Amino acid sequence: MEMDFERCYRAVDSRDQRFDGWFYTGVTSTGIYCRPSCPATTPKRQNVRFFPSAAAAQGAGLRACRRCRPDAAPGSPQWDVRADVVGRAMRLISDGVVDRDGVPGLAARLGYTERHLHRMLRAEMGAGPLALARAQRAQTARILIETTGLGMAEIAFAAGFGSVRQFNDTVREVYGIAPSELRTARGRHQAPPGAGTITLRLAYRPPLHAQALLDFLAVRALPGVDEVRDGTYHRGLRLPHGTGQVALTPADGHVAATLRLADLRDLAPAVARCRRLLDLDADPAAIDATLAADPALAAAVAAEPGIRVPRAVDGFELAVRAIIGQQVSVTSARTTLIRLLAAPGSTEDHVDHEVDGPNGDPVAGQPHDQHAGNQPGLLRGFPSAEDVLGKPDTAFGMPVGRRETIRGLARAVIDGHLDLAPGGDREETVRRLLALPGIGPWTAGYLAMRAFGDPDVLLPTDLAVRRGAAALGLPDDPKTLSTYADRWRPWRSYATIRLWRAA
Repeated sequence: MEMDFERCYRAVDSRDQRFDGWFYTGVTSTGIYCRPSCPATTPKRQNVRFFPSAAAAQGAGLRACRRCRPDAAPGSPQWDVRADVVGRAMRLISDGVVDRDGVPGLAARLGYTERHLHRMLRAEMGAGPLALARAQRAQTARILIETTGLGMAEIAFAAGFGSVRQFNDTVREVYGIAPSELRTARGRHQAPPGAGTITLRLAYRPPLHAQALLDFLAVRALPGVDEVRDGTYHRGLRLPHGTGQVALTPADGHVAATLRLADLRDLAPAVARCRRLLDLDADPAAIDATLAADPALAAAVAAEPGIRVPRAVDGFELAVRAIIGQQVSVTSARTTLIRLLAAPGSTEDHVDHEVDGPNGDPVAGQPHDQHAGNQPGLLRGFPSAEDVLGKPDTAFGMPVGRRETIRGLARAVIDGHLDLAPGGDREETVRRLLALPGIGPWTAGYLAMRAFGDPDVLLPTDLAVRRGAAALGLPDDPKTLSTYADRWRPWRSYATIRLWRAA
């Protein structure tokens, strides 16, 4: 949204939580910055400034409000879905690229000079890449201080700071108190048991249709990779510094996340990937308003507000899933994927058969609770491109052409020709995908929607989409449906999910 003073001030005066993360409110008389929904007394107009990012507010010398905790607000929807350089940069910064590779590494990933990248981010975010990464490090440090029993020196380096002094200075500047005082102020909260275990809340803009997310993920769950059990989604993660596991439980106003990390430096990337997976930075009010304007979708939107697009934590994994899922049912694709994962060479790395049922299939009629009768097993991330490329022919269980498509995909990822990370160039990646033998518009569109976060993808040739359209009284001919769907722009990805549910 534009930084229009009157519009922003009205949102603050009404304490409208829908605007949390869109902008930040700086109060010059108190020297703090807040989220728009802060319950404190509305400040006087002459004492208010609005900022596009927490980093910009910190750069103006303001500290974070301890009451509304603006650093824990949902991310801005525009940076989550925008495909331009600034949007890509924000996604890469949230994934920890600056902490790992510095600003030169970020600029190289985006194909711009450091100077030009700094200028673009300053113009739109009010802060450069270092300041944006610093704000994220401060938030990571606060989480570790409040949810673990680690020493301050360990937290400093786990959060990405170069020194303990830098850590101390930043925490004092951002939160107004020393790190040790921040830990004392957490009160009744206790550090969870187990080294590398962190529990936190992932905020979102309501409404959130959590059951739709769990249903979607459950029927596609793979043994040893992910599972849905007792209303919680469990997932193995491959992260920049090691592996991890996460348990995500939707709750009122937040998603409870319990992370077990081999290396605590992976906290920020893990959180960013979990937020993307559940589409927690979306603006459901804007999406539902557009879709509800179509009488054909109005009843579905009213019955199920807050439908999100289930995204991905691993672009390569989703690409393999999409290729295997071409022109076959979800059940058949899952069976083929289980066979691939269990093939010699990585069985011990990726599969724990105790976490799945005897047939590896979800319980009929209960897709969101498919493993309720089993004990949880160790979950690990999906095999890497190198792992998949090394699989023998017998592991694939599919036509030769499709097998070679997966291998071609793996080679393209390994040699850097294909960037399936969230900060990749969306249009260029789709173009390169379509150039690979065996990948057509459906596969590329599916990846654009779920892996790259494009909010405006329609899959008109998809059988389930066409069935859902027919069920709602809409045209089910691909060409006619595509024309009709123009009224759903720029949220056709969300309409696609609703059509799938209608089917």
